[in-house]
Amino acid sequence: MDNHTFNASVAKTLTPLKSLSDAHLAELLSHCAPEFIFKGTKIFERGAKDLQHVFLLHGEVDLEDEGGEHQTLSGQTCLHALSPHQPRHESARAISDCSIVRIDSKILENLLTWSQIADYLLLDISHQRDLDEDVQWMMTVLRSNLFFKVPPTNVQKIFSHLTPKVVSSGDVILRQGEIGDGCYFIKEGSALVSQSPDGVKKPEVIATISEGRCFGEDALLNETVRNATVTMSENGVLMCLRKSDFIELLKEPLVETCERQQLESADEPFVYIDVRTEDEYSHGHLDSAVNIPLNLLRLKIRLLDTQQAYVLYCDSGRRSRAATWLLSQQGFNVRALDGGLQGAGKGGVQHLYQLCQQDYVLRSGIAVAGQ
Repeated sequence: MDNHTFNASVAKTLTPLKSLSDAHLAELLSHCAPEFIFKGTKIFERGAKDLQHVFLLHGEVDLEDEGGEHQTLSGQTCLHALSPHQPRHESARAISDCSIVRIDSKILENLLTWSQIADYLLLDISHQRDLDEDVQWMMTVLRSNLFFKVPPTNVQKIFSHLTPKVVSSGDVILRQGEIGDGCYFIKEGSALVSQSPDGVKKPEVIATISEGRCFGEDALLNETVRNATVTMSENGVLMCLRKSDFIELLKEPLVETCERQQLESADEPFVYIDVRTEDEYSHGHLDSAVNIPLNLLRLKIRLLDTQQAYVLYCDSGRRSRAATWLLSQQGFNVRALDGGLQGAGKGGVQHLYQLCQQDYVLRSGIAVAGQ
């Protein structure tokens, strides 16, 4: 591997990046690049709250905790983010020339949530036989970067806002220069995109688009005129999303949350559910927490008891809020840990990563130690 390369094949070796779908991983890669670090350089200081996931790609790094204890990590074996706690509990210094990649934690968590929600919905759709013919285009919609700004809790609402439109060959869907009020996904058929350099000369065809493609999305995000004309080249079906509906999708619904301090004095017994990936869970988790990854929630929902209270968590709270919303719609007594592990307080995070490696499983809705 080129020490200065950070691409999909490298990212697929790292946790939790390897759990991202190809489309979401490609979006993540567009936001980051490898960084070369000289021997002796500090990568981050203890106590810093930089809201970044830092991965070591090559070289060796020394981590020093507040007690002066040292740990050496190598890019060949370190597959998790360096000192993932925020604020950081260790300082990191390069003890050889290194290459690292810094990833905005908010972007990563958002894409992880979207990717795993898409997997959840794919499983949900597969249980609805009347939707068999729609699976492919529905998944194409979910993996469109158009919706990455939409809160993942609203993912199920997307399809209710898409309206079908039967079109014929020769129909002009958009005209260059017109004010846009929505966008379209091609469910069936294909179309030609044409453009006039000055809006006066005869338009020239510049592209052909087919099933799964979206066009006209600029109108959702900006007050702008259409920059091209789109004409159907064969009969088909379009799914239309109006700008007013897209704006509605940007509003995040309220999800019940709780703070760590509230749980310590709670009268009602509850079970922690860690909705991160299996690799993240095995690296360290809250005591007695069971692992049900968000993307597998649809498969394992039968393990939950509607009479039992559950507290869901992840790193930032984003994935757990999405999971809480999905389960609450199914009638479960669920809350999300406010702020996730990063908001659980220093003691909570220390306990998470240093003390608890025991796996737990659900039996009759209750957490028990696994074998």
